[in-house]
Amino acid sequence: MKKISKIYVAGHTGLIGSSIKRKLKELSYTQIITKTHRGLDLTSKKKVDRFFSKEKPEFVFLAAAKTGGIQANNAYPADFIYQNLMIQSNVIDAAHKYGAQKLLFLSSSCIYPKNCRQPMKEEHLMTGALEPTNEAYALAKLAGIGMCQSYNKQYGAKFICVVPSNVYGVNDNFSESGHVLASLIRKFHFAKMKSQKVLELWGTGKPRREFLFAENLAEACIKLMNNYDDSKVINVGSGRDTSIKQLAQIIKKITGYKGRIVYDRTKPDGNARRSLDGSKIRSLGWQPTTPLEEGVRKTYLWYMKHVSSDDPELRGGFS
Repeated sequence: MKKISKIYVAGHTGLIGSSIKRKLKELSYTQIITKTHRGLDLTSKKKVDRFFSKEKPEFVFLAAAKTGGIQANNAYPADFIYQNLMIQSNVIDAAHKYGAQKLLFLSSSCIYPKNCRQPMKEEHLMTGALEPTNEAYALAKLAGIGMCQSYNKQYGAKFICVVPSNVYGVNDNFSESGHVLASLIRKFHFAKMKSQKVLELWGTGKPRREFLFAENLAEACIKLMNNYDDSKVINVGSGRDTSIKQLAQIIKKITGYKGRIVYDRTKPDGNARRSLDGSKIRSLGWQPTTPLEEGVRKTYLWYMKHVSSDDPELRGGFS
């Protein structure tokens, strides 16, 4: 990418897309194209084609997606598979049709088999059954990878696919339907402000996840856009996994919650462990720079400044 290239960031208001947009600006890219959902419904092929026909972006970061945590994925599988299939199909096809030089598609580590060997290597894809609680979302993301690779094969497109580990950071979704780290930040803050003596969390606390600060992922995505053309997927992770119980203790410390944590073992855990082998991207010279505790602290400070005061459940006084 040149500094004056026309770059479209799809999903720029979300966790990953907003981080990519900020990083591009920091690096002095001057023609960044964005559209809110109100301004452009990416599930509408007609509207997406009209947008690409008019703007003709040279590079596309496809970070737009319907995302959520285990509760949301388990409760609304039809929404997750339909909306994600529509978004990625429309954007990938339009990028090809209207001459984009390159597209980067953001997938998810949940595309790997439930009982995958750890850490998960790119060649482990499609070697076993998916985790049932997020199968619909994973199937949509696998279809997006297949679509990029098919356009590469048939048309010679340069559409690359990135598989990040569990991403967190500023501008995340902190509701009950959000990803585990962000939703835990809200739970602990809520419990502290309400002086709750006990905080109940889903599952056993034993599952292990690899958490990646969104700013670090944005750096990796820009590096890959500039230096990676292989049609094979590439993992991007922090290189270290953490149990949910350990994560809860970190968030408890940072938020200042003084109560007791208990686990509801009747609720699902999801995958026992999900850790990525990041040797491919590290061979390109990328390394994550934000330790988990530092990233959680930055995320909590952002949440306190931008989100907590608008939470309807926290308005009306504290006990």
